[in-house]
Amino acid sequence: SLRARARERASQDISVSWFPANKHVKGKPCEDHCILQHSNRICVITLAESHPLLQNGKTIKSINYQISANCSRLQNKVSGKFKRGAQFLTELAPLCRISCSDGEEYTVSSCVRGRLMEVNENILDKPSILQEKPSTEGYIAVVLPKFEESKSITEGLLTQKEYEEIVVKRVNNRPETS
Repeated sequence: SLRARARERASQDISVSWFPANKHVKGKPCEDHCILQHSNRICVITLAESHPLLQNGKTIKSINYQISANCSRLQNKVSGKFKRGAQFLTELAPLCRISCSDGEEYTVSSCVRGRLMEVNENILDKPSILQEKPSTEGYIAVVLPKFEESKSITEGLLTQKEYEEIVVKRVNNRPETS
């Protein structure tokens, strides 16, 4: 399909990776997300490599795009040039909830204001790809920021280098266990 080809092209031609600072993401500290922004302004929302789901050998039990009784991201139906029917998201809007076999639950937020173009239904059937290939086949969702906001969405976000520096500081500041 045209959308599948566009998504494939976008994942191959990502221009910049951005990382929301913890203050932008509702949730527990260190639940880092990554925004892969293509030159055509499309943003692919993924888990950052430091996210606990990718670090601690966790087993994903379920992924749920049902955000509330009245809101399911799976009900998002986009059509036409002007993307009619797309759900509008704020930066803090939850995209999905991920439950682990150890009882932990993680909420993945949009991190970007814009229209929800699609969610990755493949991770529902095969949650392991979220951990095996988080920045490609295991992405969470695709969001299209408003044209006039597409330049400003990166304000307050960390570059790859800044993000890596923060992760190193976190590791160095962890209390040692005896």
